[in-house]
Amino acid sequence: MKLRRADVARMIDLSAVRAGDDEARIHLLAETARRYGCVIATTLPTHTPLLARLLADTPGTGVSGNVGFPAGSSSTALKVAETRELLAAGCDEIDMVMNIGLHRSGHHRRVADDIRAVVDAAGKVPVKVILECHHLDDEQIRTACGLCVEAGAAFVKTGTGWTPTGATLENVALIRSCVGAAVAIKASGGIRGIDTLAEMHRRGARRFGIGLDSVARLFEQLDDLHGGAIDG
Repeated sequence: MKLRRADVARMIDLSAVRAGDDEARIHLLAETARRYGCVIATTLPTHTPLLARLLADTPGTGVSGNVGFPAGSSSTALKVAETRELLAAGCDEIDMVMNIGLHRSGHHRRVADDIRAVVDAAGKVPVKVILECHHLDDEQIRTACGLCVEAGAAFVKTGTGWTPTGATLENVALIRSCVGAAVAIKASGGIRGIDTLAEMHRRGARRFGIGLDSVARLFEQLDDLHGGAIDG
């Protein structure tokens, strides 16, 4: 299928989630998300109320909140409290980090219960579960996908973007082979080329976490190299 400029924008979760992102960056995040028509903008919890206020007059761009970010090792009670606070701040979606350490330790029931508690707290608001594939082998990714489906996640997300390796074509395809049509896929981390985005779309990803500093280059490549549309 042809992915045009507007199609790409409606799949981009534009982010400013680094520790050094200050209020000036949040203003730039909102302005940039509005300019390109991105489907979601997201930042760290301390800036979420500001971002929600800045985008209040932009109904086409929602706000996503980050829970247990970036390590996923908060207690379930803290994740639930964080989810409720972010919803009260105006979030339209929630991105939560799976408890990576528990998963690697084989405590799969606790991991599933942790995800389900956030899903339940979010109610009708979609929850994207971040696996952080950098820290997992293929079998651990497969198991995590099953836990996400079981717990009612709306999306499985490849990573936070904070690890040395981000989304790869291989882990997008692996996740798709595990979840089928039951759960959507968000690829996040290191996506800086429109050709990579298109190939990930062909392999099953339907959302893309793109950093604030990368989005302009992505759209320039789409316009300059592909005339405003690319096969996806």
